[in-house]
Amino acid sequence: MEEIYSSPDTQGPSSFSGSKVQRKKHVSASSISSQNDLEKDMTEEDQRRMKTASDYHTKHESALVWRDVTVTISGKRKYSDKVVKGCTGYAVPGTLTVIMGPAKSGKSTLLRALAGILPNTAKVYGEVLVNGRKSEFKYGNYGYIGRKDELIDTLTVREMLYHASLLQLPGFISRAEKAAMVEDAILAMSLQEYSDSRIGSNFHSKGLSNGEIRRISIARELITNPQFIFIDEPLYHLDCVSSLLMMVMLKKLASTGRTVIFTMYHSSTEVFGLFDNICLLANGKMLFFGETLSCLQHFANAGFPCPVMQSPSDHFLRAINTDFDKIISMCKNWQDEHREFSTVKMDTAAAIQTIETTYKASADALAVESMLVKLTEKAGPMIKSKGHANVFECILILTWRSCLNMARDFRYFWLRLMLYMLLMISMGTVFTNIGHTLFSVKARVVAVFFFIAFTSLLSIGGFPSHIKEIKVYSHEKAARHTGLIPFLLGNLLSSIPFLFLISSLCSVVIYFLLGLRSDFSLFMYFVLNFFVCLLINEGMLMILASFSPNVFKGMLTMVFLQIIMMLVAGYFRLRDELPRAVWKYPLSYLVFHTYAIEGLLENEYVGVSFAVGQIGSISGEKALRDSYDISSSRNAKWINLLILVIIALGYRLILFLSLYMGEKCRSWPYRSYRENKCFVN
Repeated sequence: MEEIYSSPDTQGPSSFSGSKVQRKKHVSASSISSQNDLEKDMTEEDQRRMKTASDYHTKHESALVWRDVTVTISGKRKYSDKVVKGCTGYAVPGTLTVIMGPAKSGKSTLLRALAGILPNTAKVYGEVLVNGRKSEFKYGNYGYIGRKDELIDTLTVREMLYHASLLQLPGFISRAEKAAMVEDAILAMSLQEYSDSRIGSNFHSKGLSNGEIRRISIARELITNPQFIFIDEPLYHLDCVSSLLMMVMLKKLASTGRTVIFTMYHSSTEVFGLFDNICLLANGKMLFFGETLSCLQHFANAGFPCPVMQSPSDHFLRAINTDFDKIISMCKNWQDEHREFSTVKMDTAAAIQTIETTYKASADALAVESMLVKLTEKAGPMIKSKGHANVFECILILTWRSCLNMARDFRYFWLRLMLYMLLMISMGTVFTNIGHTLFSVKARVVAVFFFIAFTSLLSIGGFPSHIKEIKVYSHEKAARHTGLIPFLLGNLLSSIPFLFLISSLCSVVIYFLLGLRSDFSLFMYFVLNFFVCLLINEGMLMILASFSPNVFKGMLTMVFLQIIMMLVAGYFRLRDELPRAVWKYPLSYLVFHTYAIEGLLENEYVGVSFAVGQIGSISGEKALRDSYDISSSRNAKWINLLILVIIALGYRLILFLSLYMGEKCRSWPYRSYRENKCFVN
């Protein structure tokens, strides 16, 4: 017990505190006195910061115990809401504990229950003890790596981890120390060879493999020096070589005193030999917990000995996976004519019952109970929360990281800029030399309408990048690395320079090719109008990305919405001629196309008159009467621009509410016990 719950001052020389104890033997009495005087002069805040900073270098060994854990999730299973049923076990420092079982056996649910990150719809019954105490995991003391790796493809490995360190670590830790922690994480996961390589592929590089990307995700969680590491399917989509390398890395992590728990469906014989403890599940029931070699003996005692030429994990899954019953029934005729298809001579349900009954009466179950008593008879040190970047720092970090991503991702803005420029040149050449007479008014109305409509449609090209942004944010928010407001502000601030660049370059081309009025103030209004329209489209894309992570469905939805907006924008039919229900009220007053087109036409024609005959004239707004409704006021265009700004802010507010309510209502895959309010003792 004392070895497991050793205090920092009694640990080996590799720890921060232990090395300090060794140095004290060689310090003179006068130096000790001066050090005490210095500590007295330090403020309480400085002492707290030094203690907090030392927590990131000190190795605290912690154990995890769970007893009779049952998890119910409404609607998760057709036959029962109980996904996990009465599981008991433990995980101690320096060991690899694997939760193994067939598909839909409750592996990931049990792992999330232990980590305290179940969805809102889940309820947990039983005990989960950390160092013998009933407490939740604190920030920075555990790392959870999901099945999917959400990384930014345009960054290098070192850049990805360094920006993660800026978010995860408090501001009073120097950047040099953060960079050193990043290098430690790179070294721990053997990523030195790829540290300056881009994560994703581009025109001249292929990008990293699945195994390397998986190791980056684990390295990201190692930055805060967590005591517990939870991994859902660490070998997901990995080949046999990458799988073995991954397990060697995890074994090395466990040897540093960390507690590593992970799920796995299947493993090779070499990988299986690296496990220390195994928790075997089937249909949510625990069939065995103990050492991996003892599991082989347990199956032999239950009447299912493992054949010599078969992998242990294959044998376990064959005995407890109900899907094999279907395969055997399909191949029954083939079995009769040839050899036996399987060495298991029993129905799977009966085999599960036999294995479970044998375990409950075995010495292995008694050994687990004895170990649980030993681990919980004396409470160990309570784990404390570690600090992270404040809101202002998060905004700056996310803004800069998004700028890097947008500048390097060809699809994000540069592809759209090329398409916009081609569209501007095409439209400009089609509508060039239309003159400035009364007969040119209708042609310019057509040009302005299609300018707003087509540029809005082309904004759909950035939708895949917005989906990636939302996914990365979801992971970081779930891990409590950042918050909703820093993400939204960072995304907005980083997009402004790129959108303004697009609006400026495109406006230079289209404005003069259309022969619009040569006045700098009028040109700048044209640029601002187009810029706000781009902001509105970005907001719409982000809202769709928050609702639908599917690229195809999201792009179809965006096209449909843009077409509806075009229909009620006042071009095909004037607003007063639209059917009053739905189309005029409220749609025509909600779409931004109406205000953008009105503003551009008012910018061009208010205050302008056209000669009619030799002595008559007609104002610009009257010349537009049959083509578009605009106001004769010189301030009307600024009112329309203000409405556009309000719409842009309104879409950002809708995005905020969408993500915020999604955190509260949807089954997000990351929650703490306290946030769930569903942990029942």
